Amino acid sequence: MAQPETLSANPRIALTDLEAMHGDAYSWALTRCRYSRPDAADLLQDAYSRLLDGSARFDGRSTLRSFLFGVIDRIAREQRRRARIRALLLGKFADALAPEQPGEPQNQVGDAELAQVRAALLELSPRQRDVLELVFYRDCSIEAAADILGMPVGTARTHYQRGKQSMATKLKVAS
Repeated sequence: MAQPETLSANPRIALTDLEAMHGDAYSWALTRCRYSRPDAADLLQDAYSRLLDGSARFDGRSTLRSFLFGVIDRIAREQRRRARIRALLLGKFADALAPEQPGEPQNQVGDAELAQVRAALLELSPRQRDVLELVFYRDCSIEAAADILGMPVGTARTHYQRGKQSMATKLKVAS
């Protein structure tokens, strides 16, 4: 018996399309998990599971890529919220409120300019960083980034402009 071409719970999603986007989806999941490979793999598995069981349903209003990236982002936010609640329930109130520093990628890059860009990115607000990453590194339009992050396009444009201005200022100072 031949393997079905589409997902039974999501007939608009072809398996070949998901396979083609897997590398980009994993890379996006890594950024959502502060470059923790095991967490990113779990996050992506949860996203695929939701596509398979139909709890995340693709209706065709956006591109499949935007939809998949949005599902991954929403699951990551849900996991962070659950972790904060769990920490509060376990009496780790002070630890939960302490600002977290995003982890560094596992492979250290020796290029000083890349290190400066990474440091400047880490100083941006999370939403500015997310919008800039989607636009510059994931080849999304601002509109697609807004769709993925679940924010109005005008808000995404504001985060994009402010993030670019902030990066320019930080990189001029660092040069």
